Amino acid sequence: MSQIHEECGVFGIFAPQKQDVASTAYYALFALQHRGQESAGIVVNDDGVFHTYKDAGLVNDVFTEDILKKLGEGNLAIGHVRYSTTGSGGRENAQPIVVNHLKGNMALAHNGNLVNASELRDELESEGSIFHSTSDSEVISYIITKERVKRGSIEEAVLAAMDRLKGAYSLLVMSPSKLLAVRDPFGFHPLCYGRREDGAYIVASESCALDSVGATLIREVEPGEMLVFTKDGVFSDRSHCGRGKHLCVFEYLYIARPDSVIEGCSVHEARKQAGRFLARQYHLDADIVVGVPDSGLDAAYGYAEASGIPYGIGFIKNKYIGRTFIAPGQAAREDRVRIKLNVLKSAIAGKRVVLVDDSIVRGTTCARIVKMLRSAGAKEVHMLSSAPAFLNPCYYGTDIDSRENLIACHHSVEEIAAIIGADSVGYLDLSKVAYLTGGDGTGFCTACFDGNYPTEEPTVSAKSRFERWERPISENPKYRK
Repeated sequence: MSQIHEECGVFGIFAPQKQDVASTAYYALFALQHRGQESAGIVVNDDGVFHTYKDAGLVNDVFTEDILKKLGEGNLAIGHVRYSTTGSGGRENAQPIVVNHLKGNMALAHNGNLVNASELRDELESEGSIFHSTSDSEVISYIITKERVKRGSIEEAVLAAMDRLKGAYSLLVMSPSKLLAVRDPFGFHPLCYGRREDGAYIVASESCALDSVGATLIREVEPGEMLVFTKDGVFSDRSHCGRGKHLCVFEYLYIARPDSVIEGCSVHEARKQAGRFLARQYHLDADIVVGVPDSGLDAAYGYAEASGIPYGIGFIKNKYIGRTFIAPGQAAREDRVRIKLNVLKSAIAGKRVVLVDDSIVRGTTCARIVKMLRSAGAKEVHMLSSAPAFLNPCYYGTDIDSRENLIACHHSVEEIAAIIGADSVGYLDLSKVAYLTGGDGTGFCTACFDGNYPTEEPTVSAKSRFERWERPISENPKYRK
């Protein structure tokens, strides 16, 4: 928890004719890699026959040229990149999930987190359901499958399942002939769709994935909306709409790629606006403004633009080390920041530095970065966060499942500055965060900052809540007599 980890990324394609949809999904998942680096998967639908491959690792490691050829051609496909917010990051939790049921096949890819997953899973297990993973995504697949075997279409089954699912879910569901895009009634996570010149419809978590495969953005899937893509066209069901928008504001601050457009607003521009707001809050005497790569760069540029303090490159990032870089041993873990980032000493030495990052979570990474700047000769280091202070767990898709490791819950701003070795620390004012996109200040979920949850809170929220078989059954209170 030294920093916030992403959610997941989903992708789907419905093409009017058979084509190499596996390669299209592959390129799109590359564009969504920032949303999840633990596993990746693709399912191709070839005339109702599902070809699947998924594994732990980055997209480039999971899929080789031979594997993509074996997936073959088709006119439908869905893909997924995962970071585990519920369940472990092993292969057993890789998505998409494929289900063979009484009425055919179904594949599902999910981004989000349910707040009633534990209750639903207990109910399903009491009825004899056997789970093969420890993610709440499998719970969703079971609920939809149960509804499908007693209803006339996959659309009816998904709409009935939505009545039972509580929390965050941006879903792609594939049947032998249809692609469904579904967004929870609160719209916690983005989901958009577009079209290519060849007539193929593309659905993805972010517009950057549409750009990567040559599709033009049409619009966002509305909160509570279900879009159905078939050979006869695109159909919309809005029977679950009407609860307003509660998009996770951290999508703009950190999660999404800066070249994406969400709800009509450029992520890059929203981050620059956060920097401008910081400049109005904190009038610092400094020589240079530096952003922490990558998501702190845009906010740093906005701060420099508004404050008049020169913007500079303070860090060189090693682009060959991904976010899943494994550092063996505690000593190596302590040095992982130095391996990923190196200070440009000529730009820092003797300077008073304004350091801008997307957030301050536990403080561990911030402390190491401040120390690096000090070692490079910085006279002063003023740490600014383009997000407000994290004070509450997130139940909707980022991996903050308790207040225990949140530094702002236990220390004042002055204490945090002393802990990380900075001359001062500042957070973005909570009252400004909802205005990052230039709107009226509504339509966002800010529960991790202010504790105002749009839904009920889960009874069990730990990320490992479904990891029951990893400890002796005698230690599980649920099974004690």
